[in-house]
Amino acid sequence: MKGKIQVFAGSMMIPVILLVVAGILIGIGSAFANMENVEALHLGWLIQEGNFLHDFFVIINSLGFMVMRFLPVFFAVGIAFGLAKKEKGWSALGGLVLFLGLNTVINTLMGINHLNAETTSVEALIASGYSELDAKNYNSLFGHNLGIFSYNMGIFSGLIAGVVASIVHNRFCEKQLPNALSFFSGPRYAQILNFVAVVPVGILLYYVWPFIGNGLAELSNFITASGLVGTFAFGAMDRALLPIGIHHLIAFPIEYTSVGGTMLVDGTLYEGVRNIMLAQMGSSEATEYIVRNFTTGRVLFHFGGLPGAALAIYFTAKKENRKKVASLLIPAILTAVLIGVTEPIEYTFLFVQPLLYFLIHVPLSGLSYVFTEMLNVSIIGTAVRDMFPNLLQPDKVHAMSLLVLIPAYFAAYYYSFRWAILKFNIKTPGREEADNESQIKLYTKKDFQQKELAASEEVITISNTDQIAGIISALGGKENIKHVTNCATRLRVDVIDQNKVHTDEQWVHGLDAKGVVRSGKSLQIIFGTHVITLASQVKDRLGMD
Repeated sequence: MKGKIQVFAGSMMIPVILLVVAGILIGIGSAFANMENVEALHLGWLIQEGNFLHDFFVIINSLGFMVMRFLPVFFAVGIAFGLAKKEKGWSALGGLVLFLGLNTVINTLMGINHLNAETTSVEALIASGYSELDAKNYNSLFGHNLGIFSYNMGIFSGLIAGVVASIVHNRFCEKQLPNALSFFSGPRYAQILNFVAVVPVGILLYYVWPFIGNGLAELSNFITASGLVGTFAFGAMDRALLPIGIHHLIAFPIEYTSVGGTMLVDGTLYEGVRNIMLAQMGSSEATEYIVRNFTTGRVLFHFGGLPGAALAIYFTAKKENRKKVASLLIPAILTAVLIGVTEPIEYTFLFVQPLLYFLIHVPLSGLSYVFTEMLNVSIIGTAVRDMFPNLLQPDKVHAMSLLVLIPAYFAAYYYSFRWAILKFNIKTPGREEADNESQIKLYTKKDFQQKELAASEEVITISNTDQIAGIISALGGKENIKHVTNCATRLRVDVIDQNKVHTDEQWVHGLDAKGVVRSGKSLQIIFGTHVITLASQVKDRLGMD
């Protein structure tokens, strides 16, 4: 079950990637489409309302908002694609069919029961006896999806459609029919069954969603009322669940659904803190970004905490090993600061001593969210990659307190990690005994091959072939691999026999992995942000879709 949850969490990252693109488009487009901002940047001589450049940035801005407007559709297609074990294109089509079908079934039932945009308007509900508050709450249940009047389920409609489509597809995509009907075999048969499945699922949603919608509203109210305690709990859980790869499931509802709150920006209602901040970025009326966004806290350990921990690891290493330690830690820290991917450095001390991770890093990261909220930090992005829009619209940024918080977090991590490492003699990289130098996880691949040449014939086989062949071999061979996918930094694999999978040591030293997370027959091999290319090459070598 945990393996399935991990695969689902990874699949959610497929459509989320579009929001990264949307953020860039909105950040650039809104900065130069807003003439007041253009004048503030002293670019009025180049960009004038109605000229080609201004029109171009208006288009760019509109494309960014297009992603947000149709996000449920992208989730339906992306989830169905990500969860499919083969013939992924057919599954993605099924996700779109299910999304449109579910909303059509719900729309038809609403029509039968005389529910439409007019009869569910706030004015019509008040006229029929609703109080103003009850009328607004009831009206918020409804909306339009690609022009179809239905429930306002947000991205949940896409999630449901994608999951149902993938289940139908995986179960029936290889179904063989008699010769007379053979044209409808395989994935075509699954598409037919999508139309069968959409009816009961749509009917069920019609009756159940009002209760779910009200429950989500109550959950949102609870999170809002929980204050800093809830903020700390979120931040700590976000890091605590990272090792098992399901931390996305904690952040996801708050960032992209009504659980994280709703806000009216320029007349449009946006759900989830990430969507709200993107809308504020593109708004000429917004004067700042929301403070309680459950993301800004990451700035403190991206820019301060993790570099501090890395420096503690460096200075507690033996002098003769520090050069090798630095060769690993510097790229890992740059990855965290520039891109926002923290797994390489976090797994460096997680695998060596979990207590460093859970007793120091997790609570400190939880507090980072609390401090940024307490001091009203309001900024877009948690890594250099995402912060460019702040330079274009500095008036919306309120982050002077970061000049104190980041150095403070650097010091807190440095001294707490240094103390723990020395006090308990934790064998962080570079502190190994002389007779175990070959185990230091800081050697380059070439160094390791030279030192281990006589020690492991199996490693030599892997190291001397190309990386893709080595990955397949380390997974027990083609016949042992059931399913391959990836998330932002991890290769996710289901195998038939986990005992055939090579050791963590071989993955790290022989195949350039940062670490391995094992859960029975499900594995997550951490490579970094280039994993999407590795996953594609592995699947191509295996003949998988």
